[in-house]
Amino acid sequence: PRLAKAPNPSPLPGSTTTASTPTSLAFETRLLSPNPPETKTTTTTVGSQLRSPAAAADFSPRTGGAAGAAEMASSMRRRPSRGGGGPGAAAENWERLVRAALKRDRAGGAGASAAAAHAGAGAGLASAVPPSLGRTTNIEQILQAADDIEDDDPNVARILCEQAYSMAQNLDPSSDGRGVLQFKTGLASVIKQKLAKKDGGSIDRQNDIEVLWNFYLEYKKRRRVDDMQREQEIMRESGTFSTEMGARAMEMKKIYATLRALLDVLEILVGQAPSDRLGRQILEEIKKIKRSDAALRGELMPYNIIPLDASSVGNVVGFFPEVRAAIAAIQNCEDLPRFPYDTPQLRQKDIFDLLQYVFGFQDDNVRNQRENVALTLANAQSRLSLPNDTEPKIDEKAVTEVFCKVLDNYIKWCRFLGKRVAWTSLEAVNKNRKIILVALYFLIWGEAANVRFLPECLCYIFHNMAKELDGILDSSEAEPAKSCVTNDGSTSYLEKIITPIYLTMSAEANNNNDGKAAHSAWRNYDDFNEYFWSRSCFELSWPPAENSKFLRKPAKRKRTGKTNFVEHRTFLHLYRSFHRLWIFLILMFQCLTIIAFHHGKINISTIKVVLSAGPAFFILNFIECCLDVLLMFGAYKTARGFAISRLVIRFLWLAAISTFVTYLYVKVLDEKNARNNDSTYFRIYVLVLGGYAAVRLVFASLAKIPACHRLSNYSDRSQFFQFFKWIYQERYYIGRGLYESIGNYARYVIFWLVIFACKFPFAYYLQIRPLVVPTNIIVQLHDLQYSWHDFVSKGNRNALTILSLWAPVVAIYLMDIHIWYTLLSALVGGVMGARGRLGEVLSTTYAFVVICKLDITLTCANLMQIRSIEMLHKRFESFPEAFAKTLSPQRISSRPVPQDSEAATKMYASIFSPFWNEIIKSLREEDYISNREMDLLMMPSNCGTLRLVQWPLFLLTSKIMLANDYASDCKDSQKELWHRISKDEYMAYAVKECYYSAERILKSIVDGEGKLWVDRLFQYLNESIGRDSLLVTINLKKLQLVQSRLTGLTGLLIRDETADRKAGVTKALRELYEVVTHEFLAPNLREEFDTWQLLLRARNDGRLFSNILWPNDLEMKEQVKRLHLLLTVKDSAANIPKNLEAQRRLQFFTNSLFMDMPEAKPVSEMIPFCVFTPYYSETVLYSMSELCVDNEDGISILFYLQKIFPDEWANFLERIGRGESSEEDFKESPSDTLELRFWVSYRGQTLARTVRGMMYYRRALMLQSYLEKRYLGGIEDGYSALEYIDTQGYQLSPDARAQADLKFTYVVSCQIYGQQKQRKAPEAADIALLLQRNEALRVAFIHEEDGVSSDGQAIKEYHSKLVKADIHGKDQEIYSIKLPGNPKLGEGKPENQNHAIIFTRGDAIQTIDMNQDNYLEEAMKVRNLLEEFRGNHGIRYPTILGVREHVFTGSVSSLASFMSKQETSFVTLGQRVLAYLKVRMHYGHPDVFDRIFHITRGGISKASRVINISEDIYAGFNSTLRQGNITHHEYIQVGKGRDVGLNQIALFEGKVAGGNGEQVLSRDVYRLGQLFDFFRMLTFFYTTVGYYVCTMMTVLTVYIFLYGRVYLALSGLDHSISRQARFLGNTALDAALNAQFLVQIGVFTAVPMIMGFILELGLMKAIFSFITMQLQFCSVFFTFSLGTRTHYFGRTILHGGAKVDMMCSFLPILFV
Repeated sequence: PRLAKAPNPSPLPGSTTTASTPTSLAFETRLLSPNPPETKTTTTTVGSQLRSPAAAADFSPRTGGAAGAAEMASSMRRRPSRGGGGPGAAAENWERLVRAALKRDRAGGAGASAAAAHAGAGAGLASAVPPSLGRTTNIEQILQAADDIEDDDPNVARILCEQAYSMAQNLDPSSDGRGVLQFKTGLASVIKQKLAKKDGGSIDRQNDIEVLWNFYLEYKKRRRVDDMQREQEIMRESGTFSTEMGARAMEMKKIYATLRALLDVLEILVGQAPSDRLGRQILEEIKKIKRSDAALRGELMPYNIIPLDASSVGNVVGFFPEVRAAIAAIQNCEDLPRFPYDTPQLRQKDIFDLLQYVFGFQDDNVRNQRENVALTLANAQSRLSLPNDTEPKIDEKAVTEVFCKVLDNYIKWCRFLGKRVAWTSLEAVNKNRKIILVALYFLIWGEAANVRFLPECLCYIFHNMAKELDGILDSSEAEPAKSCVTNDGSTSYLEKIITPIYLTMSAEANNNNDGKAAHSAWRNYDDFNEYFWSRSCFELSWPPAENSKFLRKPAKRKRTGKTNFVEHRTFLHLYRSFHRLWIFLILMFQCLTIIAFHHGKINISTIKVVLSAGPAFFILNFIECCLDVLLMFGAYKTARGFAISRLVIRFLWLAAISTFVTYLYVKVLDEKNARNNDSTYFRIYVLVLGGYAAVRLVFASLAKIPACHRLSNYSDRSQFFQFFKWIYQERYYIGRGLYESIGNYARYVIFWLVIFACKFPFAYYLQIRPLVVPTNIIVQLHDLQYSWHDFVSKGNRNALTILSLWAPVVAIYLMDIHIWYTLLSALVGGVMGARGRLGEVLSTTYAFVVICKLDITLTCANLMQIRSIEMLHKRFESFPEAFAKTLSPQRISSRPVPQDSEAATKMYASIFSPFWNEIIKSLREEDYISNREMDLLMMPSNCGTLRLVQWPLFLLTSKIMLANDYASDCKDSQKELWHRISKDEYMAYAVKECYYSAERILKSIVDGEGKLWVDRLFQYLNESIGRDSLLVTINLKKLQLVQSRLTGLTGLLIRDETADRKAGVTKALRELYEVVTHEFLAPNLREEFDTWQLLLRARNDGRLFSNILWPNDLEMKEQVKRLHLLLTVKDSAANIPKNLEAQRRLQFFTNSLFMDMPEAKPVSEMIPFCVFTPYYSETVLYSMSELCVDNEDGISILFYLQKIFPDEWANFLERIGRGESSEEDFKESPSDTLELRFWVSYRGQTLARTVRGMMYYRRALMLQSYLEKRYLGGIEDGYSALEYIDTQGYQLSPDARAQADLKFTYVVSCQIYGQQKQRKAPEAADIALLLQRNEALRVAFIHEEDGVSSDGQAIKEYHSKLVKADIHGKDQEIYSIKLPGNPKLGEGKPENQNHAIIFTRGDAIQTIDMNQDNYLEEAMKVRNLLEEFRGNHGIRYPTILGVREHVFTGSVSSLASFMSKQETSFVTLGQRVLAYLKVRMHYGHPDVFDRIFHITRGGISKASRVINISEDIYAGFNSTLRQGNITHHEYIQVGKGRDVGLNQIALFEGKVAGGNGEQVLSRDVYRLGQLFDFFRMLTFFYTTVGYYVCTMMTVLTVYIFLYGRVYLALSGLDHSISRQARFLGNTALDAALNAQFLVQIGVFTAVPMIMGFILELGLMKAIFSFITMQLQFCSVFFTFSLGTRTHYFGRTILHGGAKVDMMCSFLPILFV
């Protein structure tokens, strides 16, 4: 910074003259980081205190670090006592401290300070203003202005610094605030330097006001501020945006900021009552300017995306027609009552001002939601594709769409409770009233804090506030709502409505003993929300009565109970939630066993025994009912009367029917044993069972089968049917209508019928029937010899022996259905992947086998996927057309296609090439490819006049040399030669391009006689080609000589133009002329050219080729360079790119072009979206110290990465222009040091990597918007679709940037960023650096500060803040919304998401973890993905879009590889099948949510402590229960890091298993298990908690089998039974005793992974990969993993203890 360039008043030790020491403010900031000695002063001005240079010595800080400590100690030894030292000694001590700090700065330049210094912005004291000073003053802006004008007038800069010091002193005289004393010390040292004039003169402060005023006038005149303001006014009135004006926006903002600071200082110095004429004149001028100059304030007003609080011409978004229409709609206050408005000139009053006045919403909440609503309306308008009017107006259709979507949950809630909505009818509500209601809901939601987790509570609040508002709107004058009026007469929605609810929730959360208390001991978020699921919630009154049960805080003996459900810790929840599954399995086992014991004969006797399933069915249902009664304990006091009535009725009914049916069946058995012909009881029994079954079937059909849903709704009109349906199925607000279309229903029913068709025959023939004969024999054996005294089996027909025999079989029977599901899902998933063209190309043999065995129709195109880099080369010709038809809007791809196929391909190539080139550039920026590889991979624009398609050079390298060899050896005709060349289509392209390019280049660089020669030459050649007589016209033996001359010519032309090079080009052309004319052409043509007089004279006179027209335009320069490479690159490019990650990315991207995806909309019409990343304290950016420190093995992170990524390290050094460099070499260059830190961080699981990846969305949208305007006719800058397109500056296009900002936002919720800044943590500096490098990045955090309550008690105040980087690179606060208290009442991550979700924008939100990555080529497909929200995916539109993940940590170790492959199998094949069966949930990131749907229904996760430890999946549960639809899409992928160390993997597995244990106890799983139809419930069970149940049963089965064998062996029965079997000749006994093969069927669970390998890698690679895993002992790892899951799952259900372990980002081993 320039502020520190003033001369140093005293020389440093050892110097002989006084010199100027450029001590930067950044250095001063670092100097001030330790705590200086305590100093107190009450001086309010700096005049007397800073007269002498030594005055700053009183503020001397202690330096930190080793160097600083040594210097300080040396200084203390030489210094006399504080009281005896003079000014000279103090000044000397100060200079010693400065020198010590400089030494420390040179020694340790890494870490947070280096990040700030390297950023080049935001350094200096302006960035070090303590929060306690910056919140209430503009000290920061004054210091920044002083820095900006230092070069113009150092004296004015000195005045500003002194005023800043005085303001700091007045605000905090005793320096008690955090960092205030350090700040004052640094500022004092800067002022000390400025006080010392170069000529040694004194400072006259009497003229400061006059000096400052004159400088203000001169600065304003020099910067043409008045002219700029007039231009802005014209711009605002015209409603159009100027690119030139947009480019000046940054400069204008800086000028305005400086002027504002000057005015503020002048106003303070003059005072309110100036005594002199100049002061009064200045004060009047200041007041006049402040009244009239709205632009001066408007341009400085912080904003997020649209400057709604004050107009600004520097922001292009505000000029878009849809945005102007939305703003105009919000500002339409014609039919609204009058209300006070005190914000003149900056903007017009609008409906948000009215709502703020009425309900007392916070200022920043209003500003935040004003922009949110404006953007929502604007984006809805843009999707209508309406023509742009002069005065754009918001369309009724757009408003209605937003209104219905935002208030959909509220409307359903009112309908469920039988309440009338807050308006009469939708048709009766006008457009303006709809916008007001939408604005009211968003304002309620935006300030609701933790109450946002209670969506129906928000509906209740909105319902009452909307009714209040309705009465106010009908009046002529608005008045504050009575519900929000506080005791002091002000209005505050937060204090009156939200805070009481929050305090109750906080008290309940404190009652959970940090998650250790039982769930039944406190109310969680669901309990609070479900209170509003009944009409009794209106007993709460309005505003909520503090003495109500709902707001009752828990006390020792008096507390409000749970609502509707109690999460008791017991395994019984598994039976209660999924009783239909267990009853089905038990009854089937009973029936199969009965049939087996009857030797498989089906007769009347067997049927009578089989009908014993009837009593069993009713008894099992009665057990479930008893569990309902028991597990509801703790909620009876608060439960609805209807719920308790249903429990009682069901209990009595099932008890009665169970007793009655059991009695009947006993009578049936008596009839059977009596052997008479009387079958009366049997007929009654069958009639009862048949009638009951018919009734259950009817109600099941009405509730579950889609075709009967209309009939079900019709039957609801009858109270009779309503009653029985209510008994059959509990009626909740959520979970209604969980049915799918007929097609989807049939799909998963058939799926499970196939599983049953496999499972039950297997169980009957291989599990049950083989045990029948041995069981009968063992029962009849009486003389068995026991090795011990047996007290059970001897007198009970060997009961323990039979139990040992049957127990493992029963256990396997209960869990093997999961194995059958696994097998069938692998088969179905594989077929779906093949049909969807996913993964790798299938070999011809394998494809034939698949088609023949599965009898499915797959075209060859479906099987031709990109398998390898060789396949990418071969199919590259088809990519442009696929890209244009898939990823380009229809307006571009549907343009008239030329009939000529080559012309059509060229048109598609012109669309494809800019995007392909940007992808290649991104790979180079990420150091996956080298400069040479980038040149070979880049594709020409294909927009010029060249008559053929130009492909990337990596397809054409060495083709010219091979063609030359073919030509030299040619002894046939021209057709035969061309036929031979055309066998390689890219060789044919290379030959054509070389010919046409040479012709065009030669014609463009010569004129006169030379141009005539070129024209005549190519005329002859073209005629010869047309007559098939080329071999007669030229001498092919000399072709290589012509090539060498042409290569020499292009080698000169690719360089910049100079006189010497022009002479060299002339010489090269003449040599080319000689070779072509006298050696290459046939003799007859040679003579013709030699006798051409015009050419002969020019040659003799030296005029031939003397005038060279150097190729300067971009297209021609590109063509010359390309021809040169085409002629010179000789080595094969078959393995380009060499990097495996680059190959994988390009293969997946090109393969996805042939997959089915929705049509892409233009950027202006696409669905807007936001990316949302929660962050706590993980690594942001690695520091140099972390990179260079050796671990216990003597290996540093940097050394490790250099060895595992040698090619990427070489590419990095090439990119920054270095050769082989050591760590010390990097420290010499701050910019290279920063680049190195980013290079390392981009290869770890860091926030920097995630931010870079997600910002690719913005880059892709800018590129797409920039090119769309040119393809559609050159709207901007006069380009047309046929002209050469240079995308070099697309990121600087104001229109493209604004369009991207309108459609994309990125919010990182850094929960403790404020605390990190206060303690100057390196993470804070790194986050600030990310903000500076990414202008569209927003950081939200929770700010904590000390406050005082109304009764004088010290309290903590919490605010949700959103910041961005301002024009100086410093944090600029956009919004600050006060919270009712500490927002962390539940789990940390969802609470972190919840506080920041109010700052998101758009219709969709993608949730991204901070260990994820993204790629530019995948970001180009986001428009297609978002269109899935409007696609046909069943009877409902999607609410969550599942996205494929690529696990990038698989190459670190074998453990990482196992984890990666296991994860990949689930996120691809597993989720593909789940979506197909309509039970896919949200299993984590990077799914895309329908933002409006979810924020109006509780958010994107649940946060109740412990029970929602796996917070992500509850978003899927919630979405499904609320009639959402979750899909899965695999044409787009996002990177994901996973754990790679054994300890981390165990912790992760434990966390997931523990989370599933908590899910077993949850109400969400219970309701889904109860409300899904039977077949959908089966899929849901076996893919969520059932997977862990089966895992646990696998382990238990082994124990059961082994303990059974131990019993048989130790008791001697094993030997005794075997001897009896040999004596009887019965082999069945031996077979039954050796049934361990059944325990080994778990090996089939590996089938999905194998199928995934085959689909993704191909058959041979899959076999090789699977064998490699076995050799690496993967079975040991998966056995360990299975045991870990079992332990944590069972322990959590019984004892709790599930928790999140922070394990992802702190270990070097996590690098990829």
